[in-house]
Amino acid sequence: MPRQKIISLLPAATEIVCALGLQADLVGRSHECDYPEGVKRLPVCSEANFEDGLSSAEIDTKVKEILAEALSVYSVKREVIKDLQPDVLITQAQCEVCAVSLEEVEQALDDYLEKPASIVSLSPAKLDDIFENIRQVAIALDAIPQGEELLELLEERLDIIRHKLKFITDKPTVACIEWLEPLMISGNWIPEMVELAGGVPILAQTGAHSPYVKWEDIQAVDPDIIVLMPCGFSIDRTMREVSLILQHPGFNELKAVKNNRFYITDGNQYFNRPGPRIVDSVEILAEIINPKQFIFGYEGNGWVKFGL
Repeated sequence: MPRQKIISLLPAATEIVCALGLQADLVGRSHECDYPEGVKRLPVCSEANFEDGLSSAEIDTKVKEILAEALSVYSVKREVIKDLQPDVLITQAQCEVCAVSLEEVEQALDDYLEKPASIVSLSPAKLDDIFENIRQVAIALDAIPQGEELLELLEERLDIIRHKLKFITDKPTVACIEWLEPLMISGNWIPEMVELAGGVPILAQTGAHSPYVKWEDIQAVDPDIIVLMPCGFSIDRTMREVSLILQHPGFNELKAVKNNRFYITDGNQYFNRPGPRIVDSVEILAEIINPKQFIFGYEGNGWVKFGL
C-alpha cells in the first residue's frame, strides 16, 4: 500500500500523527509545528499575518484588527501546498486565532491541487473531544489499531491520577490565566483538567471559550493557586511579561502569592495543544496542585514556581 502524503496545519494534529507512528508520512507542517523535533525539517505551509516580537497587548490588538476586517490571522502558503500535493490535510475549526481556518484550507485545495485530497478538521472543546479527535485522525489515516492503543495508554495515565486523588477532599481553588493583557482565564478543556488534578477551577467553564476577566474578578475570588499558561508562550516568553501580573494592585495580598503558590507553565508546548500531550498537561497540574502525591518530573521544564 503506497504511503499517504499528510500536511498538518496544527501543532496538536502533527503530534497526533507522530504519536500514531506516521511521522514518515508527513510532508508539510504549519509554521508553529515544532514537536517532535524531527518535524522541523518539513516544508512550512502557513504563516502568521503579523510580525514576531509583539507584546501580549500588541498581539491582542493586532488580532482584533485583522478579524474586524474579516481577514485571516494566518494564511496558507498555497504554492507550497501545490508542490507537495497532499492526500490528507489536517486543520481546525475551533479557534480563528489558533491556526489556519478551515475556509482558507478549502480554498487552497480547490484552487491548487491536481487530485482529490481529504480534509480532516478538528474542533475540540473538552477532553473527550480531544480524545475523539485522536480517533478521528486515526480513522482518516487508516491507523485505527494505533489510535485505540494510544487512547488506552492516555486513559491509563489519567486513571493513575484519578485513583491517587480518590479520597482527597481538600481541593484548592485554581486560577489558570491564558492571556496577560488583557486578562483571560483558560476555558475549554482546562477547567476539566484542573478538576482531574484535584483542584477547583474558577472564573471559567469546561467546554466554553476562555473569558476575558478584570483583575478585580481575580481579587474577589482570591484563588489558592495561580497558574500562568499564556497561549503560545514558553516559560521564558511568559517570564518576560510576568510584570504585567505583578503590577496589579493588591497582587502581593492574594492568598496564592502569600502562600508561594504562583506558577508559570509552558502554555505553548502543553496546555494550548489539544493533542496527546494534553495528558502531560494534566500531570503538570497534578504536580502543582498536589505536590505531595505527584512527582512526574516536569518541574523546571513544563512548569516553574515563581518566587517573589
